[in-house]
Amino acid sequence: MVLRIYGVAIEMLRVLRPVMERIATKDPNLGDQMRRAATSVPLNLSEGAYSQGRNERARWHTAMGSAAEVRACLDVAEALGYVDNVDEELRLKLDHIIGTLHKLTRR
Repeated sequence: MVLRIYGVAIEMLRVLRPVMERIATKDPNLGDQMRRAATSVPLNLSEGAYSQGRNERARWHTAMGSAAEVRACLDVAEALGYVDNVDEELRLKLDHIIGTLHKLTRR
């Protein structure tokens, strides 16, 4: 099963890339943590789509947690002045990913 949310996750990475690069110049550790969390989202979505039972849900939970971690990294970077206002489109994509995965893990 290919999830439509996978495409949203890939688009989130495209929009996030310049922001991650900017953050990494100010705080390499935060930039690395954000990159690892961001790439974890589509990777775990894909793995979950081809898993079964508990493994499927576990991968989706991991993807959901990683998306929430990306959102937190953006909040931290904004609070520390590494970036100005984070693009609302990016925040909406993250909320959409998290909401969809929340529904998937509850069915």
